[in-house]
Amino acid sequence: MTDNSSSADSAAVDAPKSDDGRHGRIVVGVDGSDSSIEALRAAVRTARAFGTSLEAVTTWTYPVGAEVALLSGWSPEEDAHEILEAVAEQVFGSDRPSWFSTKVKPGFAARVLIEESVGAEMLILGSRGRGGFVGLLLGSVSTACAQHAHCPVLIVRSAP
Repeated sequence: MTDNSSSADSAAVDAPKSDDGRHGRIVVGVDGSDSSIEALRAAVRTARAFGTSLEAVTTWTYPVGAEVALLSGWSPEEDAHEILEAVAEQVFGSDRPSWFSTKVKPGFAARVLIEESVGAEMLILGSRGRGGFVGLLLGSVSTACAQHAHCPVLIVRSAP
């Protein structure tokens, strides 16, 4: 009898289990947009179905011209934490599963999410986020991630 399984298949089976018996990790990009909220909901369903952990990632950068805002005490990092917490609360309420975690990282969204895709089972993103000039850059993060991620990418389209 021959073994037709690939090394990728055996790597998934041999991956270490977390404390709650889950294999692997799914990463989902969250920016507070309706599309990213739908992506998180899809990621929750996927993580439950595949028995993986789920990590929601939000990124932040200092926008051009932020010097004035910084003088007034505004922090894009604090905003990112607040956005991520609000979205997690919206999706889970106060009952977050132990296999769900959040991470806020500095940097451009596409670059950070591509880095976070290393070792992940899947990267899940909304099709349209908050960034860019409307109509010009919408979907640029998901496009870059689809082209350069180190794992399969699921792009979730919002309901019309």
